[in-house]
Amino acid sequence: MNAHIIKRPLITEKSLYLANLHNAYTFEVDPSATKTQIAETIEQIFGVKVIGIQTVMRGKSLRRTGKKRINTFVPRKKKALVTLEKGQTIALFDISNQGQHAK
Repeated sequence: MNAHIIKRPLITEKSLYLANLHNAYTFEVDPSATKTQIAETIEQIFGVKVIGIQTVMRGKSLRRTGKKRINTFVPRKKKALVTLEKGQTIALFDISNQGQHAK
């Protein structure tokens, strides 16, 4: 297991919706990681059973930042959408509000 494969969880409205509805969790992972490596790492770190993984690679992009509007490159990133067996959860994602919306 290489714990450096998983960089961080991606917690957005959409990822919380997927966690609640489809039991799927989103992570930013190392761009060179394979689906097998990601699955093994998630299973060992969180003690859950992974049944599916989808990955998306975002290429590097050019951004203009600062007062002088200097061009800089944002490095490429890879996201992994990890689907778990029914009944298993990852505690990093707080999905306790199951379907409740703020009024």
